[in-house]
Amino acid sequence: MRRPRLPARLPLDPYVLALLATVGLAALLPARGPAATVAEGASAAAVALLFFLYGARLSTREALDGLRHWRLHLTVLACTFLLFPALGLAARALVPGLLSPPLYQGLLFLCLVPSTVQSSIAFTAIARGNVPAAICAGSFSSLAGIVLTPLLAGALLGGGSGSGSGFSADALLKIVVQLLLPFLLGQVLRRWVGGFLARHKKVLGHVDRGSILLVVYAAFSAGMAAGVWHRVGLRSLGALMAVEALLLAVMLLATWYGAARLGFGRGDRIAIQFAGSKKSLAAGLPMASVLFGAQASLAVLPLMLFHQMQLMVCAVLARRRARDPLTPDGAQLPGARVAEVSPRPQHPAPRGR
Repeated sequence: MRRPRLPARLPLDPYVLALLATVGLAALLPARGPAATVAEGASAAAVALLFFLYGARLSTREALDGLRHWRLHLTVLACTFLLFPALGLAARALVPGLLSPPLYQGLLFLCLVPSTVQSSIAFTAIARGNVPAAICAGSFSSLAGIVLTPLLAGALLGGGSGSGSGFSADALLKIVVQLLLPFLLGQVLRRWVGGFLARHKKVLGHVDRGSILLVVYAAFSAGMAAGVWHRVGLRSLGALMAVEALLLAVMLLATWYGAARLGFGRGDRIAIQFAGSKKSLAAGLPMASVLFGAQASLAVLPLMLFHQMQLMVCAVLARRRARDPLTPDGAQLPGARVAEVSPRPQHPAPRGR
């Protein structure tokens, strides 16, 4: 009798560990006084740099070429910016019995951020799905999120959470200055800086992650100074994780079976499932720092938990999809049994975007 083999590595994202370490540092050594002012200014500069790099990296020609598969992209956008927010609004019934107003606000914000790019592509590739479609769908979602996420936040977070943190003209100005203008500047300068960014992609990846760590440290330091963490207990965290597990399960089922009802083939269904059921930590964290200020530490907590949960669940799901017996044209054989042993995937493990 064969003994079951343990996975070679646990699907625990090292970057999430770095984020948790940053949170711990902010809890033990929060920036106060003049140091808090410096951290806030550095965080704002880091957010602007991030969105400049997003704009400079996005190829307008590739995005336009990808529009040919418009039905798939509209399906992913509908899942990300319609179905997710609808489920977030439905969760309002859980306040205050199961979720506190600040945690619900963070959960609703989680439902408004765009999809991931890198991990959606990697999981789609492991599962032998439509990788080009996943690339375009993730890119379109990220681009749309720069506009749609703040607009949805203004419409849905302006008092519906009961936390008193509405969406003001000052927040809108910050979004324009720290998010939209750097992104547009990156698009304008892409023809001159795009080659340099492509040649130094690995180094700039560290810049991305380091910038987000700085944003997290500043946000959680401000949260510690404001005393927001006194409102979170183990029971609240457990309830939040249970709600997020249910949210992820609903989205995975809806994207898979909903795509089938819409007539998509196996490869497209995989791309829709992984791009339409996931949320971007890299895009959500800097947006939250702009939108919520001192409350950002609680607002991003649901997103951080959901991010790790989606990586672990989708890693297992992608490996199961990779074992589907296929016909020569790439379609799944109807009623076929899953093979007992699967080949080791040759794709790198996804990182936390």
